[in-house]
Amino acid sequence: MDNCREYLENLCAYVDNEADDSICKEIEKHLADCPDCRVMVDTLRKTVKLCREGREEPLPGELKARMEAILEQKWKEKFGEDGEDA
Repeated sequence: MDNCREYLENLCAYVDNEADDSICKEIEKHLADCPDCRVMVDTLRKTVKLCREGREEPLPGELKARMEAILEQKWKEKFGEDGEDA
């Protein structure tokens, strides 16, 4: 694996402890050198924990739309329009 996008494809399995040991080692090595992916993993872990522990609360429409726009902008900044690592 040589770019962030390849690691992102395996993050759910990694966070759920379902990834192969070799993939886990590669991800952990990458995380040591990539602060953006470390933030992504930490955020994913917290999100999973909150989802498992909490109850579902709908977001107000305006907040949801703003969050989606911000996430889309950040994704494009990181990976470009075509989804490739920028």
